[in-house]
Amino acid sequence: MTSGTKTTRSRKVEEEEATESTTEQATKKPAAKKAPAKAPAKAKAAPKTAAKKATSDDDEELDDDVELDEADIDDTADEATDDDAEDAPAAAAAKKGDGEDDDEEEDGATKPAFSEPLPTGAIVISSSDEDDVPVYSTQITGATADPVKDYLKQIGKVPLLNAAEEVELAMRIEAGLFAEEKLSHMSAAEKSSQLGLDLQWVARDGQRAKSHLLGANLRLVVSLAKRYTGRGMQFLDLIQEGNLGLIRAVEKFDYTKGFKFSTYATWWIRQAITRAMADQARTIRIPVHMVEVINKLARVQRQMLQDLGREPTPEELSRELDMTPEKVIEVQKYGREPISLHTPLGEDGDSEFGDLIEDTEAVVPADAVGFTMLQRQLESLLDSLSEREAGVIRMRFGLGDGQPKTLDQIGDTFGVTRERIRQIESKTMAKLRHPSRSQSLRDYLE
Repeated sequence: MTSGTKTTRSRKVEEEEATESTTEQATKKPAAKKAPAKAPAKAKAAPKTAAKKATSDDDEELDDDVELDEADIDDTADEATDDDAEDAPAAAAAKKGDGEDDDEEEDGATKPAFSEPLPTGAIVISSSDEDDVPVYSTQITGATADPVKDYLKQIGKVPLLNAAEEVELAMRIEAGLFAEEKLSHMSAAEKSSQLGLDLQWVARDGQRAKSHLLGANLRLVVSLAKRYTGRGMQFLDLIQEGNLGLIRAVEKFDYTKGFKFSTYATWWIRQAITRAMADQARTIRIPVHMVEVINKLARVQRQMLQDLGREPTPEELSRELDMTPEKVIEVQKYGREPISLHTPLGEDGDSEFGDLIEDTEAVVPADAVGFTMLQRQLESLLDSLSEREAGVIRMRFGLGDGQPKTLDQIGDTFGVTRERIRQIESKTMAKLRHPSRSQSLRDYLE
């Protein structure tokens, strides 16, 4: 048995040597170039390295290996038989591995090297042609550009609860709240006792139950938030506000009433969403109680529009809402939404809404021309007066600097009393009222 096995081993080694020699002559590649194999092909490179080592050893080393194999086979004849049966597939696998390694070396310049997946689910890809200066880019697997879709996918992993599970979680939450209340009145030494440690565990268990109940009902918030889209708030903002209402519902849920948690939480979620819309949806904040009146007026107005087939009058709305017509008009003004001056108009959007709004502070060209002509007429009339009379009129009415002065100030300027200035003013105004002078100015009074 031993000699037969030795003969088989020798023939097999000779066949491997002949195969390796033929492969090396065909590829004409030195063995040194095949040493740096790719990282993923380490498992495949091992048989090839062993085969090369076998071809490089001399006959004496091969004989030693055969003798070692014979010693092992002498110990157990059954193991020797199994080894002979497995040698043929191993040799074929080694040959196949040699061919695959050559293909990998040829394509290694174009294929990127993929590393092992990161803990976050990302894969790092080397995008550099030079090994000494690698440039990496990260691709996150499973991420999408839609945050709503990612959120829905995340909350969908938590299974829904039945009534019994809701009651169990509610009881654990209640026990946790009771434990937290007890711990708040305990000293540090009491908290370190066995009772304190037990209460701390119960409090933590209550927090875990609260998180579980919240996570299982996040889809309820999404279904309710969908009804309030398109009213001035983003969908994710509505969901977050609804989640705050859900937290409030978890804290105040009473499982002893016999109702399902979703029935109780719906009211709190809706209240949180509507309050947030009243505070944040409008450009100009309106108090919550007034928002409720505006919404009620809008509902009645829509109903009367369907019943009457026309827009209801303020008097008709006042009878339905039990308020005065003036109050109805005031509430309607509060409910109007402001519009941006940059709102595009027309099919092409080449104009804006602000282009149609008149600028009340802008100077009208006709008025500017009329004012200029009036100034010229006044200057021509003042030139027909004496220097003192013209000076008194200019200072008295502020024609020069726009600052009218008192009689005392004018008297100090001319070195006379205020009475004298009053007389000069009266005499000059009589001259200006004469039809020969005033007729040219009457046209500007119309």
